[in-house]
Amino acid sequence: MPARAVVIGVDSSTQSAKAVVTDAETGRALAVGRAAHEVGGVGGARESDPEGWWSALRDAVARGLSEAGVPASAVTGIAVAGQQHGLVVLDRAGRPVRPALLWNDTRSAPQAAALTEAFGEAFGGSPDGTAYGDGSDDDGARVWAFRTGSAPVAAVTAAKWRWLTEREPESASAAAAVRLPHDFLTERLCGVAVTDPGDASGTGWYATGTGAYDPEVLALIGLDPGLLPEVAPTGGTRAGTLTAPAADHLGLPPGIAVAAGTGDNMAAAVGLGLGGAGLLDSPVLSLGTSGTVYAATRVRPVTPALSGFAATDGTYLPLACTLNCTLAVDRIAELLGLGREAAEAGGELVLLPYLDGERTPDLPGASGTLTGLRHATSRQQILGAAYEGAVVSVLRALDEVLAACGLDPSRPETAALPLRLIGGGARGRHWVETVRRLSGRPLILPAATDPTALGAAALAAAAVSGADPVAISAAWAEAGPAPTELPGLERDAGTWDRVSTAIDALASERRL
Repeated sequence: MPARAVVIGVDSSTQSAKAVVTDAETGRALAVGRAAHEVGGVGGARESDPEGWWSALRDAVARGLSEAGVPASAVTGIAVAGQQHGLVVLDRAGRPVRPALLWNDTRSAPQAAALTEAFGEAFGGSPDGTAYGDGSDDDGARVWAFRTGSAPVAAVTAAKWRWLTEREPESASAAAAVRLPHDFLTERLCGVAVTDPGDASGTGWYATGTGAYDPEVLALIGLDPGLLPEVAPTGGTRAGTLTAPAADHLGLPPGIAVAAGTGDNMAAAVGLGLGGAGLLDSPVLSLGTSGTVYAATRVRPVTPALSGFAATDGTYLPLACTLNCTLAVDRIAELLGLGREAAEAGGELVLLPYLDGERTPDLPGASGTLTGLRHATSRQQILGAAYEGAVVSVLRALDEVLAACGLDPSRPETAALPLRLIGGGARGRHWVETVRRLSGRPLILPAATDPTALGAAALAAAAVSGADPVAISAAWAEAGPAPTELPGLERDAGTWDRVSTAIDALASERRL
């Protein structure tokens, strides 16, 4: 009997690669291969060698296939979802000129501020009917949001390129190609320079309204458009086929379909069935190294309060992201000598775990702060306060996401919308209970534990079949196990108000 057809979805994240070997017909994950790669840097620097991603991809695929017990000949397609925003600069041989600048590298914060100001001066209060701004100091952020969906922060790739040209001009001058992390890996797989609308929309130089690179942004940051990849229609578009060198590297058959792929948040949306052929205006909270809240919608978001990303299927993905989530809370637990589940409610404590600066709110130079400490305070309460600080930080943006979808957050039906909870934190008891307590919403815990890699697998299946990747994912979910549903709790307004007040005070202090 011939082996079942399988596809491989790769999640190349900040710290590791996952390769989910997936039954192409049912969407059942047969195995997950994992391999770590290194992140370096001190202070605000966060860098990785892209060659480490390529090696980790190989090791993860090999382990996944071995655990699944299927032959390599059964694989029909592969797709990569990668960490967003990273700046990969390649030479003429396709080798990295320097380590990649990662999304959580905050050194480019001054460049982000300068770019925002420059566009405000150039286009604020424009009389051409586009309503870019109103002549206020916020015009730069409004212009960027109108044109590209997002205002620059340190994470955005445009700010990182500007940092490179100013701080390492020799590296910028040596660039023969500029890629995002998933672009780099996809090009290694199929030899084609390609990206997708979703990941491209996180660069700051892609116009979500026109679906093309913005020439004025590229001119402002001094980036030659010839260095950039083509933008495929969707992340499930067949970009090419696996080359012989890549097949040899991965131990896979040459000629299998390679999808254009996308960013990790966009792939997670596909894996959850969010998009035009699935769920729209349904919020998701992801608890990982970063905390994110987003939804798929047909409304193009244009508010500087959010990242107004494109989704990978032609819809949009308004999203807010914090830098400090599970990794920061785990670090607090380590400092306290506690296990991550040994937490209690923080009581009067407020701990903002901004150990790497913060992106939401935009405080790249911030550090962790603790207030309300008493003689009777326990280590368990301090840890619980870290959970609360991380959760409130990301949940504060939920109403903005819902408003960007065209919903009124004050309406009862909007307030009652359940949250889909994903990421490593969704498997932690105290994370789940803290989100329930502070959101007051019902929670849905999807059966898929790796939605980003599963979404990449759906993109691979789409590249093989030509079908809509969201429709593929939705059909897989319908045939699979049901999600876990948890009723909402009465919202802990006291803790919410204490943490929110502290966040607002810190943001105000940093602006002075």
